[in-house]
Amino acid sequence: MNDPLLVEGPHGHITHLHEIPAREARFAVPEAAMHGSLQVRLRELGLKQLYEHQALAYDTAIGGDDVVVVTGTNSGKTLCYNLPALQHALSEPAARMLYLFPTKALAQDQLGRLEELSKGLGVRVATYDGDTPTGQRSSIRRLAHIVLTNPDMLHVGILPGHENWTRFLKSLRLIVIDEMHVYRGVFGSNVGGVLRRLLRLCEWHHSRPQIVACSATIGNPLELFTQLTGRQAKLIDQDGSPQGRRTFAFWNPPLIDDAAPSVKRLSPNIVTSEILATLAESGKRAIAFNRARVSAELVLRYTRKRLDNTGVSPQKAESYRAGYTPKERRQIEKDLFKGNLMVLSATNAMELGVDVGGLDAVVMNGYPGTIASFYQQAGRAGRGAHDGLAVMVAHDDPLEQFLIRQPERLMQATAEHVAVNPENPQILSQQLLCAAHERPLNPSELEAFGPSALELTESLDRAGELAFRAGMFFYPSHEPPAPKINIRGAGGELVTLMLDGDLLGTMERWRAMQQAHSGAIYLHRGASYLVTSLDLTTNVAHVVPMEADYYTQAIVQSVIEPQVTIRESESMKLQGVKVTSAVVGYKRRSLDGDTILGLEDLDLPPITYDTIAVRMDLPMLEGEDPALEMAGVHGVEHALMALAPLIAGCDRNDLSSAWYAYFPDTLAPAVFVYDTTPGGVGLCERLFADAGPWLRQATQLLETCDCEEGCPACLLSPRCEVSNETLDKRETLKLLLSSAEGRSRHGVEL
Repeated sequence: MNDPLLVEGPHGHITHLHEIPAREARFAVPEAAMHGSLQVRLRELGLKQLYEHQALAYDTAIGGDDVVVVTGTNSGKTLCYNLPALQHALSEPAARMLYLFPTKALAQDQLGRLEELSKGLGVRVATYDGDTPTGQRSSIRRLAHIVLTNPDMLHVGILPGHENWTRFLKSLRLIVIDEMHVYRGVFGSNVGGVLRRLLRLCEWHHSRPQIVACSATIGNPLELFTQLTGRQAKLIDQDGSPQGRRTFAFWNPPLIDDAAPSVKRLSPNIVTSEILATLAESGKRAIAFNRARVSAELVLRYTRKRLDNTGVSPQKAESYRAGYTPKERRQIEKDLFKGNLMVLSATNAMELGVDVGGLDAVVMNGYPGTIASFYQQAGRAGRGAHDGLAVMVAHDDPLEQFLIRQPERLMQATAEHVAVNPENPQILSQQLLCAAHERPLNPSELEAFGPSALELTESLDRAGELAFRAGMFFYPSHEPPAPKINIRGAGGELVTLMLDGDLLGTMERWRAMQQAHSGAIYLHRGASYLVTSLDLTTNVAHVVPMEADYYTQAIVQSVIEPQVTIRESESMKLQGVKVTSAVVGYKRRSLDGDTILGLEDLDLPPITYDTIAVRMDLPMLEGEDPALEMAGVHGVEHALMALAPLIAGCDRNDLSSAWYAYFPDTLAPAVFVYDTTPGGVGLCERLFADAGPWLRQATQLLETCDCEEGCPACLLSPRCEVSNETLDKRETLKLLLSSAEGRSRHGVEL
């Protein structure tokens, strides 16, 4: 790709270029019958041929099987469910279809595509979400053939009032789950319960809707489908769509002082803005993906400042993130699609399949967190057979610097597994309360919610949250529990955030102690606020507006108590543990250079919760220098924690860690990496299953870095409770290598 960024740009910062060649389209003709009006409409739109996966998906869906379609970005997955849905609507006018999208923006975008496809066919389509005017909702329930919504609205707005949807549920023939890979962790675990509640009500109304799910490439699509729905499906992963040449550039910001290899690198926000501005100046249309809202705003500010000195109007750059009004977001999408904007600084709110037309380049401001997201974001560059450029700008932390040194781990990686756990006790208990409110629970129905559902339901009965009468479990109130349950959070007590007497938002109590303590900077709808007080007696935090030039990071100290060993192998155990965590202070960090501006103490009560952990036992400290050996144990914790998100396929905040020089039950060193969600969502199970590769890559993290004592690119962590004191790279390597050798001697796969 003859891109000026690569031809004329500062080559010293591009550490690796990788090219994926173009791919020709493969077409196929469906064998199943298709309504004549639908065939005519496809020809009118110029869709004379279907890609191989589209034709196969149509045949499988019309044949009655549940389907999971796993193909790349811009491969035309929407036709895989739109065609069967329209076929149902045309051949059976009473049939109804329900589409689920993870965001309202995506539902609105898909509504436009579906309206264009169904024009003249007499099929009524509509969105039903929080933005739908109250006066229109009744007619949508009665008349729409296809309703587009999101899991949040299904959970809180449709299922609790299912009596209003009786006709729709009786005639429901097809459920679509788009962007299935998004349903991971706590959100995915809750969605598993919401979907089981929906299917239970359908069964009560004597309907059994078929399910078509679409996903980006992940390692366990059929397993995830079953965890979300309780059903089995057929997999279609033969991508027949064409693809232009893809060029991947790995970009490492320069060191501020080349003579000192441990000093900070130039801010990736600044580097990302310079790349965006360079692309805009050369007439290229691009989008930058940022991991945080504040980064998206900073990149926009820096980009506009640079464009102000060029021939490109600064207004050709814009930002896009959660918190904008639907009208604002639709306008930005429209401007980008029409070419009125050259570059966009966005969060992953734009990662999903919102159609913004063909973009020339994508800049990833940091590793997105998963292989699936990496390719999903990169896939927004180029469209169809057009070439595309994807640039990843590395941050100065061990995981991203490891990927910069070994980019083949991204380019040759198989997609990771998506971890969910619908049987998480806290999550499932809440979903069972919702199900019992919607309709009394018969014990025979509980099997669909998982093996532990009956025991949990009985415990809810003993606690007085359910009542067992006449062989059924009843919810003892007319007020629905669903509005009190945030399906994108882990549950528990909620803290209310108040601004001048008005409700600003809510968050779980355990999360509030880390993110809404006194002195914390809280981000909401694109604005920043200073938390002036947190009252844990009333569960209320008060905030005031503040444009801060820093962010805050809680300092958390944790004590681990093993409860039960689930599985074990050489030196590794998968354990149920009790975690007692206390927020003992916080750091104020600069937005640009990540410099620590100050440390403040906090006195907050500890919280205790049960979760799942991977435990690694290390040899007893018996050398001549116990302090040096302790530094090695601490280093093992840092190295394992740095690579854990890559292995588990999760966000860094989904896991935490702790280390002990003398763990009480063995009086020997131990390192724990644990799931921060109470009850766990399957992340540590994945780490334990891949313990060999995890140890090997943690070793390579240190071996591939040129430093001698440990640096931000391999061993130092910005999250360290003791500010990276007591660390030794050589001793850490010695312990990792001996652990790997021990597993090898005992025949454990590495």
